[in-house]
Amino acid sequence: MKSIKLRFKKLVEEAVTPTYGSVYSAGADLYNCGPDTVIAPGQTLLLHTGIAVEIPEGLVGLVYARSGLASKRGLAPANKVGVIDSDYRGEIMVALHNHSADSQTVASGERIAQMVLTPYIHADYEEAEELSDTVRGAGGFGSTGEK
Repeated sequence: MKSIKLRFKKLVEEAVTPTYGSVYSAGADLYNCGPDTVIAPGQTLLLHTGIAVEIPEGLVGLVYARSGLASKRGLAPANKVGVIDSDYRGEIMVALHNHSADSQTVASGERIAQMVLTPYIHADYEEAEELSDTVRGAGGFGSTGEK
């Protein structure tokens, strides 16, 4: 398992350093740095983590739902996957959406999402008159499954 040093800054004293749940966890947990917050059914609220990160060039921070929070309480990032670019230095915020039928309270200091660092490829887009043929062709949604 490869490890790197990731510089981060606490923007407020009560911010919690991201942590991994186990040695083999891919995502580091991000914590609610704001007050206890009630999210009504169908509501999305922007929650503070109180931290900013310095992601190295060539990597991106992807913010995903925490599986327990999503499956047990219906809380997940509204944008499904947040993208933190390597040139962003502002506070990491999580737009948490309540998919459940009940109001959910997110406590101060509670784990609200997880961030995975991953490499990416930057493309130089080149317009073409034609694209190469494949067996699938232009078949879209569900085109490769059983009929």
